Amino acid sequence: MAPTPTGQPLRNASLEQRLAHVRRLLRASPLIDGHNDLPWAMREDKQKPLDVVDYNLRQTRGMTDIARLRKGMVGGQFWSVYIPGEIRDSGYARVQLEQLDIARRVIERYPDVLAPAYTAADVRKAYTQGKIGSLMGMEGGHAIENSLGALRSYYALGARYMTLTHNVTLDWADAAADKPVHGGLTAFGKEVVREMNRLGMLVDLSHVSPGTMSDALDVSEAPVIFSHSNARALTNVPRNVPDSILARMPKNGGVVMVTFVPGFVSQRIVDWGMQRDSIIKQYPGDTDAQFKAFAAWRQTNPVPAAVIGDVADHLDHIKKVAGSAHVGIGGDFDGITETVQGLEDVSKYPDLLAELVKRGWTDAELRALAGENILRVLTRAETISTRLRKERPASTKTIQQLDRKVVP
Repeated sequence: MAPTPTGQPLRNASLEQRLAHVRRLLRASPLIDGHNDLPWAMREDKQKPLDVVDYNLRQTRGMTDIARLRKGMVGGQFWSVYIPGEIRDSGYARVQLEQLDIARRVIERYPDVLAPAYTAADVRKAYTQGKIGSLMGMEGGHAIENSLGALRSYYALGARYMTLTHNVTLDWADAAADKPVHGGLTAFGKEVVREMNRLGMLVDLSHVSPGTMSDALDVSEAPVIFSHSNARALTNVPRNVPDSILARMPKNGGVVMVTFVPGFVSQRIVDWGMQRDSIIKQYPGDTDAQFKAFAAWRQTNPVPAAVIGDVADHLDHIKKVAGSAHVGIGGDFDGITETVQGLEDVSKYPDLLAELVKRGWTDAELRALAGENILRVLTRAETISTRLRKERPASTKTIQQLDRKVVP
């Protein structure tokens, strides 16, 4: 690592000197975020929902806009085309198609800033042009409605990863936040993973149960990702990744993209929430007493803050267990209501890397974390897809055939 102009090692340098060094690195190597929920924020906007024109990214709004993306030196972004697993109105497909449409219209609306990207090469090309390579990632396999044909259609529309579940356990995969009923992936769930490998769509294991994580790692020929997850050893919540899974990442080649969700970052916040819940449970069925007891308790027990050092702790831990080739960043901006102090919006990525400089991360490790790791994963998935498309046709298997023992 290069010294500062005074000869002082960078890890002992001032924040301003460390930030200057980080910015030099990011001018030569892209920073790519794995998860931003801007399309959902546009859908849910209180003023004009679904209106891409009114939600003007040239003005300050939410956690994401053009000026702050530039300040944050973002070179590539997976825009999440999330839909909730609890939707019951007209099925999942309509809402998923609308979210893909929102993301595509956003990318088209700002051609001087955003460039559509479908491959690692597309991201690198956009970066050399001074643009943000814009990919789309589906959040939740419920959107395919148990159909491999639907999966292929979403890929054709530009989706380049799919989180196997969101918070709801599916007919074929267990979610981390729901009751496990399959012990991981069913036979059809494993076929979904195989078909994603054939397509070149990244298998995203954020939100899934440890059993689903393990089964996907057993089945997947391509590297997997966690688009926005942290280390469970540091913050013990179901959404985070156990060390047993982190230890398998080198063999798979995948990447865990650390997120900035305070409740996934800080054990202090988790513990505070458990104490809050215990206070409320003392007054079952009495909402007035619950409110008063909680208000009184909170006077002397304010909610703790998550800070930038907490996020760096997760990155340090994942680097220690999985290796520096298997870490990335997935902020979850505009998908959260509370933020980490020091990481309030998309302008703050350099501050996180500057914290890692202080901790002794090398330039090569910083470049890998920022974007080179996820680009390697994309490239490898594309190579495997090229081979698999030659070896086998699109799968026509159904959940009825594989999981419900119906004779084809």
